[in-house]
Amino acid sequence: MNYQRFIALGDSYTEGICDEKKHGQYRGWADRVADIMAKHHPDFTYANLAIRGKLVRQVFDEQIDAAIAQVTGPETLISFHAGANDVIRPGYKPELVLPVYADAVRRLAASGATILIFTVLEKTGNTGRSAKMWEQRFSEFNRNVRAVGFEVGATIADANEEVAFSDRRFLAFDRLHLNAMGHDRVAQAVLELIGLPFDARWRDPLPPAKPQPKAFRAVITALWFMGFVIPWMWRRARGKSSGDGRSCKFPIAIHWPLSHLD
Repeated sequence: MNYQRFIALGDSYTEGICDEKKHGQYRGWADRVADIMAKHHPDFTYANLAIRGKLVRQVFDEQIDAAIAQVTGPETLISFHAGANDVIRPGYKPELVLPVYADAVRRLAASGATILIFTVLEKTGNTGRSAKMWEQRFSEFNRNVRAVGFEVGATIADANEEVAFSDRRFLAFDRLHLNAMGHDRVAQAVLELIGLPFDARWRDPLPPAKPQPKAFRAVITALWFMGFVIPWMWRRARGKSSGDGRSCKFPIAIHWPLSHLD
């Protein structure tokens, strides 16, 4: 299908955090996908309502209705990615989060739009008790994603089926968000899923990483802990989020690309 409209919902993953910047905003995989979609429909429009740090209930309350109001039919593609921020919280309660996620997907599907949803990577290459806990949590989360996706006929982008995505070199310095290379890989994967031209090399693994001295790794880890972990813990202690006070990039579907700003 040559989609006429693309509406992207969610959190930092879809906002595009840590990608290159364009027009003063992080670009992200969704903008990259919109660039290609625009080449295949003369009246293509794009909205991106995602905001970093949002929990699934916030995405449900703040973005779902706004997206549904802009649906024109199955030629509208809606992407939905939310819940990962809930899962990594110390007080995560799956009995509360998973039903909200499922209800959100059902409401979006009922709008008549074509729906694209995402699983979360379960195995990141880390080891230890914490890594095992995250793997178990995300595995349960993904089962819910797949179940509701199959129920409503959504397209499911499953990172766990692609070995290449577990390479840490696709992550930014914060070890949480994708870097530019990672966002591009996701964009190519999505383009393949929705039947548009894509770079078939996106599945190719990166060349073997060069070993780094132990002292260098220790310094990098210390900088990461001070620059990202401590601020994250401080925000959590105060009940704050990185998305507080922020607005989304494109709340209303606009003609794309923004070539007049290039």
